[in-house]
Amino acid sequence: MKASPEAQLRLLELADLDTEIARQDHRRRTVPEIAELDRLTARAENARDALVAAETQLSDLGREQERAERDVDQVRARISKDQARLDGGSVSSAKELESLQSEVVSLKRRQGDLEEGVLELMERMEGLTAIRDAARAERDTIDTQTATVSARRDATLAEITEAAGKATQARDAVTAGVPADLLALYDKVRAAVGGAGAAMLRRGRCEGCRESLSMAELNEIRAAAPDEVIRHEECRRILIRTSESGL
Repeated sequence: MKASPEAQLRLLELADLDTEIARQDHRRRTVPEIAELDRLTARAENARDALVAAETQLSDLGREQERAERDVDQVRARISKDQARLDGGSVSSAKELESLQSEVVSLKRRQGDLEEGVLELMERMEGLTAIRDAARAERDTIDTQTATVSARRDATLAEITEAAGKATQARDAVTAGVPADLLALYDKVRAAVGGAGAAMLRRGRCEGCRESLSMAELNEIRAAAPDEVIRHEECRRILIRTSESGL
């Protein structure tokens, strides 16, 4: 393939711009805030699960406590009623009196057991309330951190988008001055090597793969016409000759 030295030199500009575009693409994929947000999301899910579990258990215990307190009230009411009969002297039968007294003792024992159960429920609810409050605090902290990190991520992505956009515009301007066949070859090589499709030959070394050329290869390049498009046998990139090539 033939192309003017000037057109070939433009490939170096193109290579630099492609490297910059690739760098910005890599930055976009590896923005630290993205990984940080993933970690915050995982923490938020754990906090949410803990909060839901605590609130569910508190709701269940609340209903259980209400039932227990109603039972206590019922026993107290029964004790009060029986005690009133005992104190009122309306019970004349010794057997009935003994039965009523025994029932009061049993009811008071029952009241003590129920009240102890209520206290245990209250203690459990106190512990769950602390867990719930901690989960809420964790959730709120994570929300604040997420907002801060998201703002940093968005600012970084905006910067990357701007830099990539400028490099892309500059690339479009450069490609306008490159012959279509040369540009097609460059893009084909770029796709194959996964990077810039052209590199400078500097002091006998390909700046693309960093490999030094053999003396035979350098002699062939010296003998080639200035408009001959040279390929490096090792990496297949287009080699651009300049005053620094050492030829």
